[in-house]
Amino acid sequence: MITPGLLDQRTEERPSVDVLLLRLDQEIYALPSSNVREVFRHRPITPVPGAPPALPGILNQRGAILPVIDPRLLLGLVQSPVTRSTRLVLASHEDVDVALLVDGVLDLVALSSDTVEAVPPALDPARARMIRGVARHDAMHVILLDLGELIAAVRDWS
Repeated sequence: MITPGLLDQRTEERPSVDVLLLRLDQEIYALPSSNVREVFRHRPITPVPGAPPALPGILNQRGAILPVIDPRLLLGLVQSPVTRSTRLVLASHEDVDVALLVDGVLDLVALSSDTVEAVPPALDPARARMIRGVARHDAMHVILLDLGELIAAVRDWS
C-alpha cells in the first residue's frame, strides 16, 4: 500500500541523452552515443590527393575503408599536432561511417535534455549549422555536434 504523500515525494525522471564528450582544441564537444561505434588511438592516415583539408585521408579499420574527418577545420578551430591523447572516433550516420580526428576523448555521460539550449544566434552560420545546441555538464559548457551536418560540410567543401 502506498501512503498518502509518498507519490508527491518522487522525483520525475527527466529525459536525457547519452553522449561521448570530446576535446577539440580547448573546447568540449559531444556526439550522441548512438552515433559512436568505437574509439581508438591515432595511427597513420593514408592521404587522398585532391581531398579537401578537412578530409586528411582514409584508414583501414578491420577491413573497412573509412574517410577521416578533421572537425576542427570545419568548425573554424586551429589544427593541432598529433599527441598521445589524439583519438579517432568511429562514428556512423545513416549509411555513412567516418573516423573523426579529435584531440581527446573525455567520458561517456548522460546530459539532461532540459540543460540543452539553442545555438547562440551570434554564432557564425557556417559553424552553427554543425551544432545542435549547447549544454552544461558539471562546470563545463558542452557543444552538441550534428554528425550529419559535419559529413554534409565535408561533401560541400570546395
